[in-house]
Amino acid sequence: MQLPFNVEHGAAQSLQDQIFHRVRRLILDGQLKPGTSMPATRELSRQLEVSRNTVLLAYDRLIAEGYLETEPAVGTFVSAHLPEDSLMLTERPARAIDRHDRALRHRTILFHGQPHGVYTPPGQRVSIDFKVGRPDPNSFPARLWQRLLVKKLEEAGKNLTEYSDPAGLWELRQAIAEHLGPARGIATTPEQVLVVAGCQEALDIVARLFVTKGTQVVTECPCYQGAAFLFESYGADLYPIPVDNQGIQVDRLPDSPVTLAYLTPSHQYPMGATLSLERRLRLLEWAAGTGAYLIEDDYDSDFRHHGSPLTALKGLDRYDSVIYLGTFSKSIGASLRLGYMVLPRPLVKPATDVKTLLNNGQPWLEQAVVAEFMSGGGFGNHLRRIRRVYLLRRDCLVSALRRHFGEVRISGLEGGMHIVWHLPAGFPPAAEVERRVRDAGVAVYTLPGGAAYCQPGEAAVRRSIMLGYSSLAESEIKEGVARIAAVLENAAAGGT
Repeated sequence: MQLPFNVEHGAAQSLQDQIFHRVRRLILDGQLKPGTSMPATRELSRQLEVSRNTVLLAYDRLIAEGYLETEPAVGTFVSAHLPEDSLMLTERPARAIDRHDRALRHRTILFHGQPHGVYTPPGQRVSIDFKVGRPDPNSFPARLWQRLLVKKLEEAGKNLTEYSDPAGLWELRQAIAEHLGPARGIATTPEQVLVVAGCQEALDIVARLFVTKGTQVVTECPCYQGAAFLFESYGADLYPIPVDNQGIQVDRLPDSPVTLAYLTPSHQYPMGATLSLERRLRLLEWAAGTGAYLIEDDYDSDFRHHGSPLTALKGLDRYDSVIYLGTFSKSIGASLRLGYMVLPRPLVKPATDVKTLLNNGQPWLEQAVVAEFMSGGGFGNHLRRIRRVYLLRRDCLVSALRRHFGEVRISGLEGGMHIVWHLPAGFPPAAEVERRVRDAGVAVYTLPGGAAYCQPGEAAVRRSIMLGYSSLAESEIKEGVARIAAVLENAAAGGT
């Protein structure tokens, strides 16, 4: 370890005194915490270009005054208990004031925005959580993943020590392009695929390319918080278009010039509708006529429960107007932080340049493992297995709701990882249901609680509950719905 200071040769203060006072200050300022291992005297003498004896004398003084302590044959450490006079009770308030005054002189933060709600802190977790968009932790292919990790580490060579292509590992981009042809009807090349840290980073890249204060962005209404909040943080003016049971109402799209339109056509977020083919074609014509780019967020299209999925907008696009976003967060796991964009050719270089400035690309090892997982057939087998599991869980949830509440009104059944339960008349508002059942150890979600962006006063906000089923066992689903029913029965009877 190197210490963050130098000494001044030829100064009035001796080298030994300089080392003593600077190490002492690092300890008092908390930069060297109790128990921290100090550099060996030879190491520090080489760093500071002084004799080892000078460092030894400084260390001896620090030990004598109680700032350092030694363990024979182990090393020298910052003392766990500093001497009483090192608390500097009279000095600290003055330093705190100085720091506060300096903070007041700092420049104004230019960012204006808010985070979307996808992360649940540990202290807020409950025993049965109908969290939206969370894969089953038991479905993760841990054994195969371990074998692939070991294999890729053995083959790594210089890949772990050098920068790689910011656009992504070529083998992964090739595997993604080959997957999207049969899976989503998208004919693309690896050159048009950009590997990113999930769809959220992809949205940020698009915003950096196109959005500034006053830029008009069409969104579905309601839509995903992460997109709406991000565009607003860049100064965009959102133009919300209502959705119905066929997706976004394309006849309400504006005739005026629009830069971007953000859409979730395969499984509308949050309401769950699938955009009809007729509307897809009309949407593409509208984009061609206005010059807008369509952002197709295909976040959970890997899970289609009935029939074949409709061809993605990108697969129908004859005008090169669609920016396609895909992710492994729902199919493998969100902590991988891996997703991808399929870009219109004119956007490949500028988007890659933005990615380079953001972070120089994703970690090599994770990309290499996912590439092997896809090309070796493991990804396809994994998807087939969890599709069956998620369908059974969806059916279990619907059956449990009907058993306790009769003919329930539900949307989003065709695919994905969650449904929306439309509360009947006579039930408490969605926010009250969310609060009451959490007290019973069950988490359900209003639209805003499930990371949906809604317009003020929107009826769906008051009467819709989002229920994710992919991460819960069938026994947990049944128990969770039973608890919800008990809570609501108690509410109807006048309980609190």
